[in-house]
Amino acid sequence: MKILVINGPNINFLGIREPEIYGKTTYKDMLEIISSYAEKQGVEVSFFQSNHEGALVDAIQEAYYNKIDGIVINPAAYTHTSIAILDALKAVGITTVEVHLSAVEKREDFRQISYVGKYACKTITGQGVNGYLQAIDHLKEIAK
Repeated sequence: MKILVINGPNINFLGIREPEIYGKTTYKDMLEIISSYAEKQGVEVSFFQSNHEGALVDAIQEAYYNKIDGIVINPAAYTHTSIAILDALKAVGITTVEVHLSAVEKREDFRQISYVGKYACKTITGQGVNGYLQAIDHLKEIAK
């Protein structure tokens, strides 16, 4: 199974940006945790992060050509604003799990809207880095 983990704006600043909300685990550490877990699960995982909406759309479209089996996406702030990312996910038709490090449902009103959630088969919030591991498990389970 091939899974692409996509992270949106400012996720590369994990451990630096608002650690009281997002934790102290760095982005590099998070990738290592996910890679190690995926390897133990027999899953091939690749990563993409960008602060640019169009680059995220391009990565989603590339996933189609690269025959990716599942996408784990944390669109970050684009969760609440990007119809383009939603449309890209719908266009490629790849099973997708949406992940958020924090419990967005308990935060500001503007964070209550998720365009990606209108496509994703599951949304995992408030689990920190473990949310990504749960997303991998979910994709593996539904692929059976």
